[in-house]
Amino acid sequence: MEFHGVFSVLPTPFNYKGELDIPSLRRVVDLFVAAGVNGVTALGVTSEVSRLNESERMLVIDTVVAQVNERIPVIVGATADGTTLCLEYSRAVRSAGAAAVMVSPPRMPKLNSEAVFRHFSELASGLDMPIVVQDFPPLSGYSMEPVLLARIAREIPSARAIKLEDPPTPLKTANILANSKGLPVQVLGGLGGVFLLEELMAGAAGVMTGFAVPEILVKVVRLFKSGQLTAASDLFYTYVPLMRFEFQEGIGLAIRKEILHRRGAIEVPHVRQPGGGLDSGTSSALDHLLNWPRLKQELPWN
Repeated sequence: MEFHGVFSVLPTPFNYKGELDIPSLRRVVDLFVAAGVNGVTALGVTSEVSRLNESERMLVIDTVVAQVNERIPVIVGATADGTTLCLEYSRAVRSAGAAAVMVSPPRMPKLNSEAVFRHFSELASGLDMPIVVQDFPPLSGYSMEPVLLARIAREIPSARAIKLEDPPTPLKTANILANSKGLPVQVLGGLGGVFLLEELMAGAAGVMTGFAVPEILVKVVRLFKSGQLTAASDLFYTYVPLMRFEFQEGIGLAIRKEILHRRGAIEVPHVRQPGGGLDSGTSSALDHLLNWPRLKQELPWN
């Protein structure tokens, strides 16, 4: 499997009662597919995976795989604090029809590089599918050094895709690739897409994020890959303010769901408790940003 381009992390829609909203999830899938993304990711951090029980997790996976209907690859988060449980999650994902799993190091006291390497090695040994290594220290409590990520890519062939979310991501991307000794390692940025262009310039293969206007990410990557750096820069730097606004810690998911609600994909922009919704000030600021003339002209719903 090739990990190039844009992979959109799917939010998990809920109704006002906090129950899964499956019709909205199907619409979100269709919106991202129509936007031209190269794949979708379910059960990521911004999918509120930690707030889902086991039956809800499987319902989300089954719904996404069925709705995508083999149009693009489906990646599913399968992180767990134990290797055995992670392998169990991953096999269930594979049986459901997903193309790859995304896995972060297990959260544990005094985690070290050998334990992380052993975790991914044993997972790969028991699993016949690609693994996206997620480097997101807030999730695992551990920051993987470029030499470790490069070692995993060199010695575990099924784990040569990396979702990199440990700033500075452009510098770390370059260091990973420099230590990979020419192997086809594919680095995907994250962090709301706010460093996408700089990551591409450092050698990244693309981005994996839940930004609610994926059409912009698709255009930026396409322009960059075709050698049109100036055009890619003009578009990217026009939309960085929206990416930055959507990526606010603590309230970013509510903003993302609100935008998808305005796009007609999510019926209710509800974040499961204890997550909060939008206050009036943030909502007004979003209105102002979405109506900024320079940005507004490229929005796909205008």
